[in-house]
Amino acid sequence: MDLLLIFIITFLITAIITPVVIKLANRFDLVDNPSRRPHPAHIQERIVPRAGGLAIFVGMIAAFLLFLPLEKHLWGIILGMSVLLTLGLIDDKKLHFSPYWRLLGQILAATVVVLSGVGISFITNPLGGIIRLDTIILGFDFWGTHKIILIADLLALVWIVWVMNMINWSKGVDGQMPGIVLVTLTTLGLLSLKLFSQGDPQQLNIAKLSFIGAGAALGMLVFNWHPAKIFPGFSGSTIFGFLIAVIAILSGGKLATAGLVLLVPATDFVYTFFRRILQGHSPVWADRGHLHHHLLNLKLSHQQIALFYMIGGVILGTVALNLNSTQKLFTAVGLGTIILGGILWLNLFGGLSEHSDPDNG
Repeated sequence: MDLLLIFIITFLITAIITPVVIKLANRFDLVDNPSRRPHPAHIQERIVPRAGGLAIFVGMIAAFLLFLPLEKHLWGIILGMSVLLTLGLIDDKKLHFSPYWRLLGQILAATVVVLSGVGISFITNPLGGIIRLDTIILGFDFWGTHKIILIADLLALVWIVWVMNMINWSKGVDGQMPGIVLVTLTTLGLLSLKLFSQGDPQQLNIAKLSFIGAGAALGMLVFNWHPAKIFPGFSGSTIFGFLIAVIAILSGGKLATAGLVLLVPATDFVYTFFRRILQGHSPVWADRGHLHHHLLNLKLSHQQIALFYMIGGVILGTVALNLNSTQKLFTAVGLGTIILGGILWLNLFGGLSEHSDPDNG
C-alpha cells in the first residue's frame, strides 16, 4: 500500500480521536493545572488536558493492525507502548509521580521490546568496517529456550531509554515535541524506503512503521500547536521516543542517522544531564535551563521555537540521508560542538532557575 496513504490514514485516525481524548481527560481530571502542580519548567498558566499519549497510542495501534503483520517485533513494540501508556496515564492523574518510577517503567518497556529480538548487533567503525556486538550469547530455559545477546541487548536497552528521555525533555513549548518526532520519523521512513529500493525487502515494513509514527505525530501536532489544546504528556513523548529508537535499530542499525536528525535536542539533553549533576542535582529533576527555555527568554514565540527545531531537523535529516556513517559521525561531532557552544553561551548569560521539581524533563 502507498506509504503516503498510510501516513494520511494514521494522521486522520489520530486527529479524529484526539478531541474525544480531550473530553475524557477533562472528565477524569487528567489535566495540567499549574495551581496544583507548580513546576519550574512549566511556562503556561492555563488548565490543559495532559492525556495526549492515549490519542497517539490509539492512532498508531489502529494503523499497526491495518497495515502491518503481527510478528514478534511488532508485538514487542505494542507491549512496550502499552507499558508506557499505563505509566503515563497514572502520571497524568497522580501529577507528582516519582521520576525514578518513571525511569523504571521506561526500562521495563525497553526490556520488553529487546526480549522480542530488537538488538544492536553491530555498529559501524568510523575507521572502516563494522564492530560486531553479538558474539557473547547467554542461553536459558524459561517456557522454552531463549537467548540473550549480551552486549547487543544491553546497548539497545540503553539507547532506547536514552532516546525516550531525550524526546520527553523536548516538549517544553507547544508543538516542539511532535514537530521533532514528525521530522525524525519521516527521515527514518525515507531511509528505510531507500534501503528497500536497494534490495532489502524487510525495510518496507520498517518504512510503514515510520510513516505510521509520523502520521500520529502530525495528528498530535495539530492539537498541540500553540496555544495547545492538549499536551502529549509523559506517555506521548516516551511512546514516540520509544518508536524512534526501535525503528533506528530495525532499519539496519541506523543510530547515526537518528542521532544526527536529533542533534539539537540530543546536545541539549547531554548538556542538561551533566550540568545538573555538576550542580549537585539529580539529572531527572527539572529546571528552566533547557535550550527552549533560553529561546523563550530571547522573546521567541512558541511557534518560532517549534519551527526552529523542525527546520533544524529537516536540514540535518537531509544531510544524514546523503552521508555515509563516517561522514555522519564527523558531521555530528562538528555541529554538536557548535550547538553546545551556543547552549553554553545562553546558560552563562541567560541565568538558571535555582528550583527543582520531581519531574522527568
